Amino acid sequence: MTSHPPASPSPGSLRESRPPSRFRFVEWLDQRTGFRSLLHESLDEPIPGGARFAYVFGSGLILLFLSQVITGIFLVFYYVPSADHAHTTVAYITKVVSGGAFLRSLHAYGASGILIILLLHLSQTFLFGSYKGRRELLWMSGCAMWLLMIAMAFSGYLLPWDQKAYFATAVGTNIASEVPLVGNLLKQVMRGGSEMGTLTLSRFFVAHVFLIPGLIFLLVAAHVYLFRKAGAAGPVRAAPIDPGLPTENFYPRQVVMDMAFGALMIGALGVLAWYHTAELGPRANPADTAYVPRPEWYYLPIFQWLKYWSGPYVVVGILVIPSIVAGLILFLPFIDRRPERRPWKRPAAVILFGLTLAVWSVLGGLSYRDDRLDTGLAMQLEKQREETEQFMQAPFEPEESSASVATALVLLEDPAAARGKTVYEREFCNACHGDGGQGTPAGTALVGIGVSLDAETITAMLREPTPAMAGGGMSPLGVSDADMTDLVAYLRSLE
Repeated sequence: MTSHPPASPSPGSLRESRPPSRFRFVEWLDQRTGFRSLLHESLDEPIPGGARFAYVFGSGLILLFLSQVITGIFLVFYYVPSADHAHTTVAYITKVVSGGAFLRSLHAYGASGILIILLLHLSQTFLFGSYKGRRELLWMSGCAMWLLMIAMAFSGYLLPWDQKAYFATAVGTNIASEVPLVGNLLKQVMRGGSEMGTLTLSRFFVAHVFLIPGLIFLLVAAHVYLFRKAGAAGPVRAAPIDPGLPTENFYPRQVVMDMAFGALMIGALGVLAWYHTAELGPRANPADTAYVPRPEWYYLPIFQWLKYWSGPYVVVGILVIPSIVAGLILFLPFIDRRPERRPWKRPAAVILFGLTLAVWSVLGGLSYRDDRLDTGLAMQLEKQREETEQFMQAPFEPEESSASVATALVLLEDPAAARGKTVYEREFCNACHGDGGQGTPAGTALVGIGVSLDAETITAMLREPTPAMAGGGMSPLGVSDADMTDLVAYLRSLE
């Protein structure tokens, strides 16, 4: 039996079976990555009851978070996380960099936008009963995401290192110290020591840029996976496990709705950022005891709540009650096991939810009211607002000078002086005497002190200040002998 080789296709048939040249790369890429199957899984998700504008919040949150990542990357190009340079670099971004004020404002307002949309998303999930069925882990991951976003906002609040950021963060870290047993340790871990300085900034910067965003990315991936695993809940009339409704694919109608909502959000933030630049106040001055800190709007209810707790009861307001409320919210799917999803059939849950939002809003309103009723406080807040406006209108002032360059060269040659500079900042000597010992209205200049005084004399004055120094607010410096030696070396290098 003779076998014949298969007939070779004619050149014409090859030309007909080969895809057009413009699609060859797509075919080549799909064979190696399988992106078409990925798009199929992503866009062909069945939605019980069809596409609705009520389902746009999840995609809106992802778009806002990506906006924060992109604007944050551009801001990091210029930012230096140190007590010496942080405020100057943010001022440079705001006043000098082309489009810098717009990008920073978009980033600042985006933080508030994320918290608002996330609150709306959680509220809708609660009211629609979408946490019921096999969605316990989905609800808990959403609650965890809310906490991470709050932490993201808190860690980024300090980075401008202006008066408002410094003192508001000081209050926040002091609140953490009220936690029993581990409070002081928690405060020191957050600050990098007993006081706030460069170590605090660097820790908040790492948390804001690396740690918390990494956790958010992981949580978003887990949240999306759990959502696809459980499936969309559908309208409120549907059953939580098997909706039993006709479905519609995610693409194209829901995609169009999500993109329209995302464009509306980004557009609104862009208009706000363009016409109302995010404020930057004067540089942080820890010696300014008259400054009255006030947090951002989303922290005001907490700020007001803590006013009602003092003495031995502060732990109740800071830890006990918030822990109970957080536990009830987190484990809600395990508490409410009924299959009923319609809000009008769950009056107790809806009323409780409404009261919670009402109390939260009232606490924020009371905080604003208290500030206006106290005349002295209102005058101080108005003064701070005017100082912020004056700083925003003033031209950018670079911090670099020939003296600072000379000091930097000395520090490179003298390791002890370099270590002493760290001690100088850690002990907040720069709060009164200025960076590089240039002096401020609160303290004399230290430049040239090494010419007139020897090391032993400087050490003695730091350990036991003279009456004139004590009258100016100087207290004995309680550092180790090694730190004192390094600090004196640094002071003597200020020529």
